[in-house]
Amino acid sequence: MTEQQVGPIDYLVLEFPGARLQGKGLPALLDLVERGIIRILDLRVAKVTETGVVGVALTDLDDDGQLDLAVFEGVTSGLLDDEDLARGAELVEPGNAVGMIVYENTWAGPFVAAMREAGAEVVSSGRIPVDDVVAALDKLEEE
Repeated sequence: MTEQQVGPIDYLVLEFPGARLQGKGLPALLDLVERGIIRILDLRVAKVTETGVVGVALTDLDDDGQLDLAVFEGVTSGLLDDEDLARGAELVEPGNAVGMIVYENTWAGPFVAAMREAGAEVVSSGRIPVDDVVAALDKLEEE
């Protein structure tokens, strides 16, 4: 992979109330990876306690003895470190769990490479928060 073929890199921080990690989103995540839409660069999960953050092994998130995320075991790029996980944990209440994912938007890599070959440069990118999009769409429906 060359620098020009890398798609934008994003992250998500998820809160799991009661530290209940049921794995219901895993099929959707695996589907995105298998279709080449995203590539998981880092995936970390931790339980947040009153006294700190306790990392959770990705192989058995719900402590049921079954391998839940074995496909992502050991996935690490170094972009997400312990300090990042601690900052993510600050966003959730004690007793809950935090999940953090850093991923590449692989679908965009070839487009960005083609634009660079044409002399263009990516000068900015961003993300519109989902709540803002929903509010804008709700407002349009009211008109």
